Amino acid sequence: RYFAELLEEQRKLGPFSQVLPICSRLLNEEILRITEFARRWPQIEQELDRGSPLSSMSNGGGWSDVSTCKLGGFLMIMCSDLQRLGFVQTPSSSSVWHGSPESSAGPTLKKTIRIEVPVDKYPNFNFVGRILGPRGNSLKRVESMTRCRVYIRGRGSIKDVAKEEKMRDKQGYEHLNEPLHLLVEAELPANVIDFYLTKAKEILEDLLRPVDETVDLVKKAQLRELALLNGTLREESPSHMSGSVSPFSNAGLKRAKTRK
Repeated sequence: RYFAELLEEQRKLGPFSQVLPICSRLLNEEILRITEFARRWPQIEQELDRGSPLSSMSNGGGWSDVSTCKLGGFLMIMCSDLQRLGFVQTPSSSSVWHGSPESSAGPTLKKTIRIEVPVDKYPNFNFVGRILGPRGNSLKRVESMTRCRVYIRGRGSIKDVAKEEKMRDKQGYEHLNEPLHLLVEAELPANVIDFYLTKAKEILEDLLRPVDETVDLVKKAQLRELALLNGTLREESPSHMSGSVSPFSNAGLKRAKTRK
Protein backbone atom coordinates (compact mmCIF):
# COMPACT_ATOMS: atom_id res chain seq x y z
CA ARG A 1 0.00 0.00 0.00
CA TYR A 2 1.10 3.46 -0.87
CA PHE A 3 1.08 4.90 2.66
CA ALA A 4 3.10 1.98 4.04
CA GLU A 5 5.59 2.35 1.19
CA LEU A 6 6.02 6.05 2.01
CA LEU A 7 6.71 5.29 5.66
CA GLU A 8 9.17 2.55 4.72
CA GLU A 9 11.05 4.93 2.43
CA GLN A 10 11.09 7.53 5.20
CA ARG A 11 12.65 4.97 7.54
CA LYS A 12 15.32 4.09 4.99
CA LEU A 13 16.01 7.75 4.24
CA GLY A 14 16.38 8.63 7.93
CA PRO A 15 20.19 8.27 8.17
CA PHE A 16 20.62 10.38 5.03
CA SER A 17 18.11 13.16 5.78
CA GLN A 18 20.90 15.67 6.45
CA VAL A 19 22.64 15.03 3.14
CA LEU A 20 19.39 14.71 1.16
CA PRO A 21 17.24 17.46 2.74
CA ILE A 22 15.09 18.10 -0.32
CA CYS A 23 14.21 14.42 -0.71
CA SER A 24 13.38 14.25 2.99
CA ARG A 25 11.19 17.35 2.82
CA LEU A 26 9.27 16.16 -0.25
CA LEU A 27 8.69 12.75 1.31
CA ASN A 28 7.40 14.33 4.52
CA GLU A 29 5.06 16.58 2.54
CA GLU A 30 3.62 13.60 0.66
CA ILE A 31 3.07 11.64 3.88
CA LEU A 32 1.31 14.63 5.41
CA ARG A 33 -0.81 15.03 2.26
CA ILE A 34 -1.98 11.41 2.41
CA THR A 35 -2.61 11.65 6.17
CA GLU A 36 -4.69 14.77 5.60
CA PHE A 37 -6.70 12.97 2.92
CA ALA A 38 -7.43 10.06 5.25
CA ARG A 39 -8.47 12.37 8.06
CA ARG A 40 -10.75 14.49 5.89
CA TRP A 41 -12.31 11.72 3.79
CA PRO A 42 -15.64 11.57 5.72
CA GLN A 43 -15.95 15.36 5.35
CA ILE A 44 -15.12 15.13 1.64
CA GLU A 45 -17.86 12.55 1.10
CA GLN A 46 -20.40 14.72 2.95
CA GLU A 47 -19.47 17.80 0.93
CA LEU A 48 -19.70 15.90 -2.34
CA ASP A 49 -23.12 14.51 -1.34
CA ARG A 50 -24.32 18.04 -0.62
CA GLY A 51 -23.32 19.12 -4.12
CA SER A 52 -20.20 21.14 -3.43
CA PRO A 53 -18.25 22.73 -6.31
CA LEU A 54 -16.05 19.64 -6.35
CA SER A 55 -18.95 17.46 -7.49
CA SER A 56 -19.80 19.57 -10.54
CA MET A 57 -17.26 18.34 -13.05
CA SER A 58 -17.72 19.30 -16.65
CA ASN A 59 -18.24 16.70 -19.34
CA GLY A 60 -14.67 17.22 -20.43
CA GLY A 61 -13.36 16.10 -17.06
CA GLY A 62 -12.45 19.59 -15.85
CA TRP A 63 -13.62 21.62 -12.90
CA SER A 64 -15.56 24.80 -13.53
CA ASP A 65 -13.96 26.97 -10.83
CA VAL A 66 -11.53 25.72 -8.24
CA SER A 67 -11.41 29.14 -6.62
CA THR A 68 -14.82 28.36 -5.09
CA CYS A 69 -13.41 25.33 -3.30
CA LYS A 70 -13.89 26.00 0.44
CA LEU A 71 -13.87 22.53 1.93
CA GLY A 72 -10.82 22.88 4.18
CA GLY A 73 -7.08 22.80 3.86
CA PHE A 74 -6.68 19.32 2.46
CA LEU A 75 -9.10 19.79 -0.40
CA MET A 76 -7.25 22.95 -1.32
CA ILE A 77 -4.07 20.88 -1.49
CA MET A 78 -5.86 18.26 -3.57
CA CYS A 79 -7.08 20.97 -5.95
CA SER A 80 -3.47 22.06 -6.35
CA ASP A 81 -2.42 18.51 -7.24
CA LEU A 82 -5.20 18.14 -9.81
CA GLN A 83 -4.31 21.52 -11.24
CA ARG A 84 -0.69 20.46 -11.79
CA LEU A 85 -1.92 17.30 -13.54
CA GLY A 86 -4.08 19.37 -15.85
CA PHE A 87 -7.48 18.21 -14.59
CA VAL A 88 -8.53 21.62 -13.30
CA GLN A 89 -8.50 25.10 -14.67
CA THR A 90 -6.08 27.58 -13.20
CA PRO A 91 -7.96 29.51 -10.48
CA SER A 92 -7.85 33.26 -10.12
CA SER A 93 -5.17 34.93 -8.04
CA SER A 94 -7.68 35.25 -5.20
CA SER A 95 -7.78 31.48 -4.68
CA VAL A 96 -7.20 30.56 -1.05
CA TRP A 97 -4.77 27.69 -1.66
CA HIS A 98 -3.10 26.76 -4.91
CA GLY A 99 0.43 26.00 -3.86
CA SER A 100 2.97 28.63 -2.86
CA PRO A 101 1.94 32.15 -3.84
CA GLU A 102 3.83 33.27 -6.91
CA SER A 103 4.68 36.97 -6.80
CA SER A 104 7.52 39.24 -5.83
CA ALA A 105 8.98 38.13 -2.53
CA GLY A 106 9.20 41.45 -0.72
CA PRO A 107 10.99 41.95 2.61
CA THR A 108 11.40 39.07 5.06
CA LEU A 109 9.21 39.29 8.14
CA LYS A 110 9.08 37.32 11.37
CA LYS A 111 5.71 36.59 12.97
CA THR A 112 4.48 34.37 15.78
CA ILE A 113 0.94 33.28 16.53
CA ARG A 114 -0.35 31.50 19.61
CA ILE A 115 -2.82 28.60 19.62
CA GLU A 116 -4.43 27.60 22.89
CA VAL A 117 -4.73 23.89 23.69
CA PRO A 118 -8.18 23.04 25.15
CA VAL A 119 -6.87 21.05 28.14
CA ASP A 120 -9.52 22.50 30.44
CA LYS A 121 -12.28 21.14 28.24
CA TYR A 122 -10.54 17.79 27.56
CA PRO A 123 -8.23 17.17 30.58
CA ASN A 124 -7.58 13.51 29.76
CA PHE A 125 -6.79 13.90 26.06
CA ASN A 126 -3.19 13.39 24.94
CA PHE A 127 -2.79 16.61 22.97
CA VAL A 128 1.03 16.66 23.08
CA GLY A 129 1.28 13.11 21.77
CA ARG A 130 -1.19 13.83 18.99
CA ILE A 131 0.76 16.91 17.84
CA LEU A 132 4.16 15.19 18.02
CA GLY A 133 3.22 11.81 16.59
CA PRO A 134 5.60 8.82 16.66
CA ARG A 135 9.17 10.07 17.16
CA GLY A 136 7.97 13.60 16.51
CA ASN A 137 7.27 12.85 12.85
CA SER A 138 3.78 14.38 12.72
CA LEU A 139 5.05 17.73 13.93
CA LYS A 140 8.04 17.58 11.60
CA ARG A 141 5.73 17.10 8.63
CA VAL A 142 3.57 20.05 9.60
CA GLU A 143 6.69 22.20 9.89
CA SER A 144 8.07 20.93 6.60
CA MET A 145 4.89 21.60 4.67
CA THR A 146 4.05 25.00 6.18
CA ARG A 147 7.62 26.33 6.51
CA CYS A 148 6.82 27.30 10.10
CA ARG A 149 8.38 26.28 13.41
CA VAL A 150 6.00 24.97 16.05
CA TYR A 151 6.82 25.08 19.76
CA ILE A 152 4.83 23.30 22.47
CA ARG A 153 4.75 25.54 25.54
CA GLY A 154 3.02 25.77 28.91
CA ARG A 155 2.13 23.34 31.67
CA GLY A 156 2.42 19.75 30.47
CA SER A 157 4.78 20.56 27.61
CA ILE A 158 7.65 18.64 29.26
CA LYS A 159 7.13 14.89 29.44
CA ASP A 160 9.01 14.49 32.73
CA VAL A 161 6.73 16.04 35.37
CA ALA A 162 9.53 16.26 37.94
CA LYS A 163 11.77 18.05 35.46
CA GLU A 164 9.00 20.48 34.59
CA GLU A 165 8.54 21.38 38.25
CA LYS A 166 12.28 21.88 38.61
CA MET A 167 12.52 24.14 35.54
CA ARG A 168 9.29 26.09 36.14
CA ASP A 169 10.80 29.23 37.73
CA LYS A 170 14.06 29.28 35.80
CA GLN A 171 14.90 31.89 33.19
CA GLY A 172 13.56 30.95 29.80
CA TYR A 173 10.95 28.60 31.24
CA GLU A 174 8.43 31.17 32.43
CA HIS A 175 5.94 29.68 29.97
CA LEU A 176 5.58 26.67 32.28
CA ASN A 177 3.38 28.83 34.50
CA GLU A 178 0.94 29.33 31.61
CA PRO A 179 -1.72 26.96 30.24
CA LEU A 180 -0.60 24.52 27.55
CA HIS A 181 -0.35 26.25 24.16
CA LEU A 182 1.45 26.21 20.81
CA LEU A 183 3.61 28.96 19.36
CA VAL A 184 3.80 28.97 15.55
CA GLU A 185 6.70 31.01 14.24
CA ALA A 186 7.51 31.93 10.66
CA GLU A 187 10.30 33.98 9.10
CA LEU A 188 9.32 34.37 5.46
CA PRO A 189 8.84 36.96 2.70
CA ALA A 190 6.05 39.44 3.40
CA ASN A 191 3.89 38.18 0.54
CA VAL A 192 3.68 34.59 1.82
CA ILE A 193 4.13 34.69 5.59
CA ASP A 194 0.42 35.07 6.44
CA PHE A 195 -0.43 32.36 3.90
CA TYR A 196 1.80 29.77 5.60
CA LEU A 197 0.89 30.83 9.15
CA THR A 198 -2.80 30.44 8.31
CA LYS A 199 -2.17 26.99 6.83
CA ALA A 200 -0.21 25.89 9.91
CA LYS A 201 -2.93 27.23 12.22
CA GLU A 202 -5.62 25.35 10.31
CA ILE A 203 -3.78 22.02 10.44
CA LEU A 204 -2.86 22.35 14.13
CA GLU A 205 -6.36 23.39 15.19
CA ASP A 206 -7.73 20.33 13.40
CA LEU A 207 -5.29 18.13 15.31
CA LEU A 208 -6.36 19.78 18.58
CA ARG A 209 -10.00 18.86 17.98
CA PRO A 210 -10.66 15.54 19.78
CA VAL A 211 -12.78 13.00 17.93
CA ASP A 212 -14.18 9.60 18.83
CA GLU A 213 -11.48 6.93 18.69
CA THR A 214 -13.56 4.75 16.40
CA VAL A 215 -13.34 7.37 13.64
CA ASP A 216 -10.01 8.98 14.56
CA LEU A 217 -8.01 8.41 11.39
CA VAL A 218 -5.12 10.52 12.67
CA LYS A 219 -4.71 8.25 15.69
CA LYS A 220 -4.92 5.16 13.52
CA ALA A 221 -2.36 6.52 11.06
CA GLN A 222 0.08 7.42 13.84
CA LEU A 223 -0.24 4.00 15.50
CA ARG A 224 0.35 2.35 12.15
CA GLU A 225 3.43 4.47 11.58
CA LEU A 226 4.77 3.59 15.04
CA ALA A 227 4.30 -0.11 14.32
CA LEU A 228 6.12 0.28 11.02
CA LEU A 229 9.00 2.14 12.67
CA ASN A 230 9.25 -0.56 15.33
CA GLY A 231 9.08 -3.35 12.75
CA THR A 232 5.85 -4.76 14.20
CA LEU A 233 3.39 -3.73 11.48
CA ARG A 234 0.96 -6.48 10.49
CA GLU A 235 -1.30 -5.69 7.55
CA GLU A 236 -5.02 -6.17 8.16
CA SER A 237 -6.94 -8.39 5.77
CA PRO A 238 -9.34 -6.66 3.34
CA SER A 239 -12.29 -8.02 5.35
CA HIS A 240 -11.34 -5.71 8.23
CA MET A 241 -11.73 -2.62 6.09
CA SER A 242 -14.85 -0.50 6.26
CA GLY A 243 -17.41 -0.46 3.49
CA SER A 244 -16.18 2.89 2.18
CA VAL A 245 -14.84 2.98 -1.34
CA SER A 246 -11.93 5.06 -0.04
CA PRO A 247 -8.60 3.19 0.03
CA PHE A 248 -7.67 5.38 3.01
CA SER A 249 -10.32 4.00 5.37
CA ASN A 250 -8.10 1.08 6.41
CA ALA A 251 -8.74 0.15 10.02
CA GLY A 252 -5.07 -0.79 10.37
CA LEU A 253 -3.88 2.82 10.53
CA LYS A 254 -2.72 3.48 14.09
CA ARG A 255 -1.17 6.20 16.28
CA ALA A 256 1.43 6.21 19.04
CA LYS A 257 0.44 6.59 22.69
CA THR A 258 3.96 6.95 23.96
CA ARG A 259 3.85 10.73 24.49
CA LYS A 260 2.29 12.43 27.50
